[in-house]
Formats: sequence, C-alpha cells, structure tokens
Amino acid sequence: MSQETLKSDIKSLLRKRNAVLLAHNYMRDEVQEIADITGDSLALSMEAAKTDADVIVFCGVHFMAESASILAPEKTVLLPRLDAGCPMADMVTVEGLKELKARYPGVPVVTYVNSSAAVKAESDICCTSANALKVVQSMSENEIIFAPDKNLGSYVARFTDKKFHLWEGYCPTHERLRPEVVVELKDQHPDAPFVCHPECNPAVVALADHVCSTTGMYDYCKKSSAKRFIIGTEAGILWRLKRENPDKEFILASPALICPNMKLTSLEDVHEALVNMRPVVKVPEETRVPAKRALDRMLAIPRD
Repeated sequence: MSQETLKSDIKSLLRKRNAVLLAHNYMRDEVQEIADITGDSLALSMEAAKTDADVIVFCGVHFMAESASILAPEKTVLLPRLDAGCPMADMVTVEGLKELKARYPGVPVVTYVNSSAAVKAESDICCTSANALKVVQSMSENEIIFAPDKNLGSYVARFTDKKFHLWEGYCPTHERLRPEVVVELKDQHPDAPFVCHPECNPAVVALADHVCSTTGMYDYCKKSSAKRFIIGTEAGILWRLKRENPDKEFILASPALICPNMKLTSLEDVHEALVNMRPVVKVPEETRVPAKRALDRMLAIPRD
C-alpha cells in the first residue's frame, strides 16, 4: 500500500472510530503530517481529553499513552507500537523511589512527566520541561527529590536555592550530544543561536543561547530575528520548525539526536491499530487516581 493510500485509509478509519490522532514532536515526518494534533507529551493528552473523540491514537511512547489514559479514563487509548518505551522513564522504579523517600522522610517528590503512571502515583507533583522551575518554586519546602532526569533537575536547581536530591536518570538521546560538537558548530555558524532542551548534559546546556521545551523551541525560533539556528533536541522537531519557518535554516546539532523509540511508529502501525483497535493502554484505577492527583497539582501551575 502506498503512503498516500495509507494516509487516506487512516483518515477514513479515524472518522469511522470517532478517533483523534496525536503525534509527538519527535515522531516521523509522515506521521506528524497526518496527525490531528501535534505537540509535546502532556499537552497532547490534555488536548485529547478535551475532545469528544471516543478513541485516542497516541503516536508516541508508552508513558505518554498512560498519561492520556490517566486524564481521559473514559476513552480508549491506542498505542500503535506497544514496544515504544522510554529509557529514561524505565530508569526509575516505584521500589527505588520508595527507598529514596525513606532516606529523606518528609521530602516531597517532583517527578518529570517522562515517567510511568506507577511512578507518578508515588509522587507528590509532576512537572514538564517547560514548567519544572515554576513547579519547584511553587513548593513551600526547601528540599525536594527530583526524578528521573538528573539533567533537567540540575538545570532547574541553577535558578533556586532549594536543595535537590537527584535521581540518576537521563535521556540517552539527548545525552549523546557532546559539548565539543556544539562548540565546533557555534564556531562554524556564529550567527546561529544554539537552542537546546534541558534534558541535554549540563556541559551542553551551558553553551546554549536559549534553553527550553520543544514547544518553547517553536515559539523562540518563530519570534527570533535570526535566520539560522543550531537545534539541540531530537531530530523529529525539524519537520514543524521548517514548515513554520520556510525562510529559516535549522541545523541539527548532531546526527546522533535520533530516538529509536520515537521512530518506531509507522503509518502501517497506525493503520493496523485502527483496524484492530489495539494495542490498548489502560491505567488501573488504583494507579490512575494518585497519578492524576500528581498531574492535577502540576496543571494548576501555568506553563511557559
């Protein structure tokens, strides 16, 4: 089946199933192209929960589909590739987090949304890369446990006097970007601001002209008068950046910035999921309720 036929069939199936198709900013270009909504993980779940769709087809990774199930339990959530996981999310376990909490009794847990529903349920509040600092600043305590991303936690800690106990997790894709590569690119393109995600290594973040979430990158590049940018996040972001800024040039900071899990989902997978109405991701109520509480506390705090 050709890509154009696949796209047409998918759109017909979406109408037939009363389904909404979500694609994360790091998805393959052709998947983002046919999505009803593109964006970062939590924003997608929030938007899907607002729709009158019966079915959410989430083109992303497992924890994102869980977030959709947490926020919209009445809807059927399909994850076209059940094997699309997140190494960072897998680096923190409920048992490990409980041990850390026991080591620092009474210290609240701030958990990045890039985590499993079970870990969210064990947390006091969640955060995104966009609102992590605001979440931390909103807390009355002077000490926090931050999981699972040590790089995001280190970045946020720069702007507050609070004491951080960092979980030793990280994103393998962002970690592959090395500072010496960025220095060389900045020397080659002195007119190009280097924009990077806070999941990058602190040595890389220190070189950035602007640090922000994927959504923040779209806004920054659109508003900036610069005509060329060095981009320090997963390659999938380039599709929308180029579409929204046809007169600007975007240089991926490294060819290593490709997440294999984010690239698993194909149009064929989306088509098959809609035909068979599986794989379904459903968070059990005993996990969903406390996980939603942690998300709700975060959602009360404005994003950037």
